Amino acid sequence: MIGLLVTGHANFGTGITSSVNLIAGEQEAYQAVDFLPTYSTEDLTREITKALDELKECEGVIIFTDLMGGTPFNVSAQIGHGKDNIRIVAGTNLPMLVEIVMSRKFMDNLDELVDSVLETGKEQVTKYEFKQVVQEASDDGI
Repeated sequence: MIGLLVTGHANFGTGITSSVNLIAGEQEAYQAVDFLPTYSTEDLTREITKALDELKECEGVIIFTDLMGGTPFNVSAQIGHGKDNIRIVAGTNLPMLVEIVMSRKFMDNLDELVDSVLETGKEQVTKYEFKQVVQEASDDGI
């Protein structure tokens, strides 16, 4: 199975994970790491490394982060650099995570899984258009 690690600023990791669990149930091979205000970069590095160690039996790991270029992303990229079985995704949203927890049971190609989840993330960011409903009167008076 492909392992998942979700991290981000403040309680992003555990917060979005609580939504995933509500929608899709408790997940196996899944870790959440928060970057709390009291944490240093070294603290975050230690926590991500510990979470990856929990996922060491997985065929590969996708690390989902909140912001490209933020500390959780940078630390993840530094840890994952040079490792063939780790991919990092920035800009994570809830539809992406729901999609991947459902599809990773059926897909084992790390890059195809990442490509699929990126497409889902893009498709789910949209603007709702409010439109006036026009009711037409019937000719028969009903």
